[in-house]
Amino acid sequence: MTHRRAAVAAALTCCLLATACGATVAPRTDRGPEPVTVDNCGQRITYPLPERAVAYDMSSTEKMFALGLADRMRGIVMPSTADPAVERSPYLDDYRSVETLSTDVLGLETVVAAGADWVLAGWNSGFSEDRGITPAKLAELGIKSFQHTESCFNYGANPVRVPPLEALYTDLEQLGRIFHVEDRAAALVADLRQRAEALRAARPAGEPARVFIYDSGTTEPFTSGRQASPDAIVSLAGGRNVMGHLDERWTTVGWEPVVAAQPEVITVVDYGDQPVEDKIAFLKSFPPLASTPAVRHDRFHVMDYGEAVSGPRNIDAAEDLAAYLRSIGR
Repeated sequence: MTHRRAAVAAALTCCLLATACGATVAPRTDRGPEPVTVDNCGQRITYPLPERAVAYDMSSTEKMFALGLADRMRGIVMPSTADPAVERSPYLDDYRSVETLSTDVLGLETVVAAGADWVLAGWNSGFSEDRGITPAKLAELGIKSFQHTESCFNYGANPVRVPPLEALYTDLEQLGRIFHVEDRAAALVADLRQRAEALRAARPAGEPARVFIYDSGTTEPFTSGRQASPDAIVSLAGGRNVMGHLDERWTTVGWEPVVAAQPEVITVVDYGDQPVEDKIAFLKSFPPLASTPAVRHDRFHVMDYGEAVSGPRNIDAAEDLAAYLRSIGR
């Protein structure tokens, strides 16, 4: 995937230079560019240009980095479980250029202490009623926020449902507007859409490969339903998420339905909660899974955490999985 990322990076670099390919980055003046109004989780929100932006976790952070916005950021909050994935990220130089404010979950005290004027996170994957950091609470303190469109699925009294890839494209386009880098966002989204369409066109005929997405858990596995990015990744790659019938984002299920689905491939999410080798060793040794084609034929595919969460590397993940399915004749 390195050559594809390099090609995209070259195209986006061009669009970072206003004179090079017509990018219309709003000029900074004493009063700044005019605020913009966008839809987010069913609400119309007006945003002045953020000057001290904070992003939570890899999903938020890499959306910012993919749009060339590292220099607009006050800092990031990155749980320590993401550390190995950060070190593998193609955006590692950007990560190193931005201050890490905390290695814990997103907290109101951290955001306020940083002097943030804008926060990017997901609902229940950053923002949280239980932890007292919500868009409403931030607004009371004069801090704007933006929620991942994918997470609008379970936010508020009137949830907004958007398929995961469309949610990703929406986020990138809306962030482009908020930070006045619309051309950068348009170039990135166009590339992602083109690559996604190429994958759809290349999907083999016949029954798609049955894929189980394994995040973690021994007593009960934690997996992706149809409202999270891995479901779309598997579909693009030519597979079928065996838990895709669940109207959930990430959720816990029993082992019985997993075994009943007889997955042909198990895709294991790799991040810092546990070495991926240990996860695979558990799956291989877990007696109920012994009869599944995935275990019998040793078909384990590893998906990096930074590719599994909603972000610009979702298409990379789909391309990698598609290549793996071709390699095993599926």
